[in-house]
Amino acid sequence: MSLSRREFLHALAAAAAAGFALDSRSAAQASSSYELPRFGNVSLLHFTDCHAQLLPVCFREPSVNLGAGESSNLPPHLVGGAFLRRYGIRPGSREAHAFTHLDFARAAERYGKMGGFAHLAALVKKLRAERGASLLLDGGDTWQGSATSLWTRGQDMIEAQKLLGVDITTGHWEFTYGAARVKEVVERDFAGRIEFLAQNVETGDFGDAVFKAYTIRSLGGIPVAVIGQAFPYTPIAHPRRFVPDWKFGIEERRLQGTVDEARGKGAQVVALLSHNGMDVDLKLARRVAGIDVILGGHTHDGVPAPVVVSHASGKTLVTNAGSNGKFLAVLDLELRGGRIAGHRYRLLPVFANLLPADPEMARLIATQRAPYTGKLSEKLAVTETRLYRRGNFNGSFDQLILDALMEAKDAEIALSPGFRWGTSLLPGEAITFEQVMDQTAITYPDTVVTRMTGTTIKAILEDVCDNLFHPDPYYRQGGDMVRVGGMSYSCRPGAKIGRRIGDMRLRGRPIEADKLYKVAGWAPVAEGAPGESAGEPMWEVLSRYLRDKKIVKPRKLNLPRLVGVSGNLGIA
Repeated sequence: MSLSRREFLHALAAAAAAGFALDSRSAAQASSSYELPRFGNVSLLHFTDCHAQLLPVCFREPSVNLGAGESSNLPPHLVGGAFLRRYGIRPGSREAHAFTHLDFARAAERYGKMGGFAHLAALVKKLRAERGASLLLDGGDTWQGSATSLWTRGQDMIEAQKLLGVDITTGHWEFTYGAARVKEVVERDFAGRIEFLAQNVETGDFGDAVFKAYTIRSLGGIPVAVIGQAFPYTPIAHPRRFVPDWKFGIEERRLQGTVDEARGKGAQVVALLSHNGMDVDLKLARRVAGIDVILGGHTHDGVPAPVVVSHASGKTLVTNAGSNGKFLAVLDLELRGGRIAGHRYRLLPVFANLLPADPEMARLIATQRAPYTGKLSEKLAVTETRLYRRGNFNGSFDQLILDALMEAKDAEIALSPGFRWGTSLLPGEAITFEQVMDQTAITYPDTVVTRMTGTTIKAILEDVCDNLFHPDPYYRQGGDMVRVGGMSYSCRPGAKIGRRIGDMRLRGRPIEADKLYKVAGWAPVAEGAPGESAGEPMWEVLSRYLRDKKIVKPRKLNLPRLVGVSGNLGIA
């Protein structure tokens, strides 16, 4: 079903009549905010990293997103006021709330939740109806991040992808359901409907392609090639057992060959649907010739305008479309004489109270959630403070997880992964079991207690820190810094590996290199990770902790003392 402009406005009126929060001012804002005059003759619609959030959410953007090396003080490593100034966004506006952390709780109360597949579907239908030739691209991290997706092994999101009309997708967290499950979906659910592309995944034995590398679609008679790039560090960032026979990588040389092959078959536009992370994509754009646009994901960066990378063979537009269903990117291209003569790009914030809920998608969501609503709605506690995760070093929801680990496991120190996904809560809201799962729903949720020396703890922090701040983007494996509870430390992001972490202290006393400390953690990646106790899922530990506390009061974040970041525009 397509949704014309007239039908869209009618749907807004119907939504208001049905009791949705759409007064006359909201309807007018919706009409103006989502009016994109048609431009050119090819359109690519792109969303990424929704992390299985079918319903509208709050999601606080980071106040710390430091760039390393040449990435410092450049997109996507701008936050707060620096971000607003770069893109000419008015402070206090809807767009300021969508793209930054500023005044988050008050702005969220004022502007409402964002995303939700029913609202996204209405916007997609409207835009596709207005653009005769378009593709809808999903950048991956779609099947993971919620209780229902974990319990259905991604099936709720797979059904939503099909109904939304996704044409092409690639993957990352999808692989944590295992190779067999991914192949099952690609060959059964997606067959004839959605193409799963990944040029950089091959078998470990003979190097055979596991997935189709690219596709060429005719959009209004113009051949458009889309190449898939799955997350290149999947077997490192997650337990290897999920994909034991597959090899991943950036595969720059193979990508160049794929671009050349697509051009040789007549492609007038070549787009890379990437899950590399934006810093990797910016380097890739300088080194692989013939890519017109990179539609990127993984690092959850909502960047309102493409970064234009100039190189010997021309220019490449590098984009990143945020996360959690908050944004829909629209890239309109004007093709003349087989070449791109112009483009227009908008990264549209999806405000749930400005868009009607698509009825068909709303019914699907209700059906998928129905068997689980009782369990999901269990009220565990009430928060008196805002709870969020996103940021290079810690978030208040991460701190809650760390505190629960240390108390439940009687540990001196706690470590929690630097995951970027996880919805946010406002002061006064109930913390339900669903919201706990939004922070913990993975296929390897075990908690572990281990005895570690001070030397080992430092080595872990140095290794993760290098993944985040290595000067070469190709060595950044994604994720934020491991969250640390109980122990203070300093961090010098600009130093070399082995010299970034210092002044490690426990209760004010220096951590001793050879002394053993009791450390609690969860989500172990290493196979057969040693531990005194293991197996209890993190969601059980956190739920028990919240039931006992009943009230979550504001708590001080355990943040490192940062060294050498004065003047960096990636920290507010």
